Amino acid sequence: MPRISETDLILNKDGSVYHLNLLPKHVSEIVIMVGDPGRVYRVSRFFDDVAFEMNKREFITHVGQFNGKRITVMSTGIGTDNVEIALTELDALVNIDLKTREPKTKKKKLKIIRIGTSGALQEDIPVGAHLISEYGVGLDNLMNFYNLPMTNFEKRISKDIKRQASLAFTPYVVRGSELLLNRIGHDMIIGNTITAPGFYAPQGRKIRVAARYPNLLDDFTYYHNKAGNFWLTNFEMETAAYYALGRLLDHEVVSVNAIIANRVKKKFMKNHDKAIDDLIQKVLERV
Repeated sequence: MPRISETDLILNKDGSVYHLNLLPKHVSEIVIMVGDPGRVYRVSRFFDDVAFEMNKREFITHVGQFNGKRITVMSTGIGTDNVEIALTELDALVNIDLKTREPKTKKKKLKIIRIGTSGALQEDIPVGAHLISEYGVGLDNLMNFYNLPMTNFEKRISKDIKRQASLAFTPYVVRGSELLLNRIGHDMIIGNTITAPGFYAPQGRKIRVAARYPNLLDDFTYYHNKAGNFWLTNFEMETAAYYALGRLLDHEVVSVNAIIANRVKKKFMKNHDKAIDDLIQKVLERV
């Protein structure tokens, strides 16, 4: 592979990657990702110590120790575009020689765990529950710019969701890390998560503007692929991009969510701090 140009991989004056403002020494083998920048502090307060902090735009990073394990926790803000920036630059930090701008011969595989919040699509998923995503279903267009390999099963589900929900586009479907799912999620609800490119119409909400897919919520709630026994369990805005980029970059990636709303019951968990904190502690102890 040719040398990566200065405009393809932009570095700051101190040699750090452009958006994250991090150096290779700041990336641990275990990386916890959150959307909300304020949630970085909610994770790192459980650390035994915090050795490094960096604030750059919505990308806030803390590096510390938890029970002898070195962990990097980072925020991305909302959306799959930010996830692409974060995962691409994290991978560059560990798998590109930033001085020669050439890929390293020996590649490093990170363990990346996204901790988020989500709304349930099934009536029997209670608010306050913890859900781990086996598959991500991307309604965004990020993978239109990559050649994402999908299994035959993923392709069938993708086409079937498009058909049953009468979508004008084809979603992408990708499985997360089986290793991390088994390690972290043995007592969680195992689900299949829809990643939407917005919070309102793309998740079946209507405020003042009419949605193009007025039955989207029902279509996803009642979707069922009998051949694969595949249901859709929850809405959020990042998981599918994590799983797709994890596959493309060869990292172990899994997404866990605290369920803070049930869209079918129209129930929202106003005080959801404990559910999130319990999930954070669970991940830290198991990763």
